[in-house]
Amino acid sequence: MASSDRERPRRRPSPDPVAVLRGHRAAVSDACFHPALPLLFSGAADGELRIWDTASHRTVSSIWAHGGAAGVYSVASGSGLGNAVISQGRDGLCKGWAIEEAGLSRRPIFTIKTSTYHFCKMSLVKVPCSAHGTQTNLSRSNSGTEPQRVPIVDNTGSDGLNPAEGTQEYEQGSSLDGQNILTIAGQESFEVELWDIKNSTKIMCLPKRCSANMTGHPTKQKGLCMAVQAFIPCASGGYVNILSSYEDGSTLWWDVRKPGSPLSSVKYHSESALSIAIDGLCTGGISGGADNKIAMFALDHQKGTFSLRNEIEIERPGVAGTAIRPDNKIAATAGWDHRIRVYNYNKGNALAILKYHSATCAAVTFSHDCKLLASCSADTTVALWELYPPKTPGKVDIAIEEVEK
Repeated sequence: MASSDRERPRRRPSPDPVAVLRGHRAAVSDACFHPALPLLFSGAADGELRIWDTASHRTVSSIWAHGGAAGVYSVASGSGLGNAVISQGRDGLCKGWAIEEAGLSRRPIFTIKTSTYHFCKMSLVKVPCSAHGTQTNLSRSNSGTEPQRVPIVDNTGSDGLNPAEGTQEYEQGSSLDGQNILTIAGQESFEVELWDIKNSTKIMCLPKRCSANMTGHPTKQKGLCMAVQAFIPCASGGYVNILSSYEDGSTLWWDVRKPGSPLSSVKYHSESALSIAIDGLCTGGISGGADNKIAMFALDHQKGTFSLRNEIEIERPGVAGTAIRPDNKIAATAGWDHRIRVYNYNKGNALAILKYHSATCAAVTFSHDCKLLASCSADTTVALWELYPPKTPGKVDIAIEEVEK
């Protein structure tokens, strides 16, 4: 379903950002919104982590989170973290920072020593959104299902568990809380690792390590793991699933219940797959790579398979970041050509090409209320956009809802 005419110029001129956040002194690598407060976090290549007030468009606080040589490569915030944000550097560390009245805490509240040095941004576990765009409570959504049990992998010792010694279950048999899991590419560049944020402990590797030689494992032949996205499908009974994209352009779908091999594999890109995002219902997603293709796909949870919905050709190659708005209506990509592209997520047609940035765009992210889009770039700026804001219910709609109740 490839289409090369989806990027014909629109009759309307592309909109300007509603605000441009200036203050970083180096390329901005990533950005994310706070799940409840009007705050935006951004990380730069010189190691600086900033909080911005999205209402006043001013810096609230900034710290040097990682060394200048390593820089901040990724930032993440979610409802499961509470009032905190995680920064990832190329120093092999992921650090948690508390959001206090005076700003960011001066010292990290936790440090996860992943010892991984690569180009893959970390991922928190995404849970399906409700009809109103808010995340469901994991424990409620999974009530009545068997708790998830995952063996702990001791990252200081052997790569595998000895069956004769028995299996140590995660948190002594308690259910695996997906909101406290961080996913990242592993020390072996083709692996994916799951970490317990609270205990700074590695839970497992995908594919699962064993005494057998991993040299010939099919996953290793795919090259470096370039992007990961963890999620919990409604149909999985609370078990974590992961999408991982690789240097050869392929994407794998993992279920932690089957750590030895992926459920399914597809190859939507002819060059490295660099970014992947899953939608609010965890039923599909979008991927971008070093080629000139953007892929929108669906996930069949019963069969464990991908299906391509839309393949979009862009004029210039290179998509560094992708994002889907929580209401599943629009998607955005960050391009090497300094452009932000916005699409109708359901139909795949182009809605706008945003041309503010003057250097490579590294990431895009939507606010949880669907009102703002943020884009960050090597030009040291973060731009805020208001695009197709969700409709506010009118008095008639509210009255109808009250009558229906």
